[in-house]
Amino acid sequence: MMKLASTGSSLLLVLALVSVFVSGFGKRIPILSFDEGYNQLFGDDNLVLHRDGKAVHLSLNERTGSGFVSQDLYLHGYFSASIKLPADYTAGVVVAFYMSNGDIFEKNHDEIDFEFLGNIRGKDWRIQTNIYGNGSTSVGREERYNLWFDPADDFHQYSILWTDSQIIFYIDNIPIREFKRTAAMGGDFPSKPMSLYATIWDGSDWATNGGKYRVNYKYAPYVAEFSDLVLHGCAVDPIEFLSKKCDTTSQSLELSATITPSQRSKMDSFRRKHMTYAYCYDQTRYKVPPMECVINPKEAERLKKFDPVTFGGGRRHHGKRHHHGRASRPEADTI
Repeated sequence: MMKLASTGSSLLLVLALVSVFVSGFGKRIPILSFDEGYNQLFGDDNLVLHRDGKAVHLSLNERTGSGFVSQDLYLHGYFSASIKLPADYTAGVVVAFYMSNGDIFEKNHDEIDFEFLGNIRGKDWRIQTNIYGNGSTSVGREERYNLWFDPADDFHQYSILWTDSQIIFYIDNIPIREFKRTAAMGGDFPSKPMSLYATIWDGSDWATNGGKYRVNYKYAPYVAEFSDLVLHGCAVDPIEFLSKKCDTTSQSLELSATITPSQRSKMDSFRRKHMTYAYCYDQTRYKVPPMECVINPKEAERLKKFDPVTFGGGRRHHGKRHHHGRASRPEADTI
């Protein structure tokens, strides 16, 4: 069973009780304690509560990973957590903060993912976003990015805004990806109630260089820290959700989903400097881009230069490749 750790200091508790302001909502959204909104999913003692349940530590060791899940299912909403990732050698480790209904709709599930992929010592964590609707797992909608900071040094806020018409991913309140619903997608846009999950697990078979580098348990336990947990949405019954009215919540979310010119500028800068993969431009997987893709010529050209085989139909050269560690990360302090 999960453990409850003692409170570190009264100051931390006061800070944990303060509501956070979410840009775009125009109001304060309360931070939940673990017991107010979540249940343990798996991991026994590998899930530990801190600061009177305002923070959660998930750990991975040789025995098991761990995770938690929201008590309710939601039809649209804003979902957020501040996360600090494990440090040092983390190859093969996967930390996920995501929404899914795969336990209820096994053959036509929806999913909205933040995935953090560990790396060997001296190499950076990578972040991946993905979206599935109506079981459309054959169409991977991944994007991958490097970050302008070390996510193991401190907490950073990762957020998902899901409305009836679009999905926006945020890091520290900066939008990094906007995914809009189109008529051509049909049911491929997530449209059924989902739970929120957070997990840490062993993804050695694929997470780092396609499985070349695996989890090394001499560095265990790997601990991912979560705090500032936000569940702001319309809680519904998974069976009767079609008759559930979420008008007030949906209207406020649609208003908040407007990306301001300043936010758009920051998003464009992030994608220009830090995006390393986008499925819409992957010519090895899709001869014709999936129907929802809107091709940005500047993104296409930049990714083609980054990887001409994947994004431009070029031929791979097998010469020596140079990699950069944290010390030489370009533009490391900016987006």
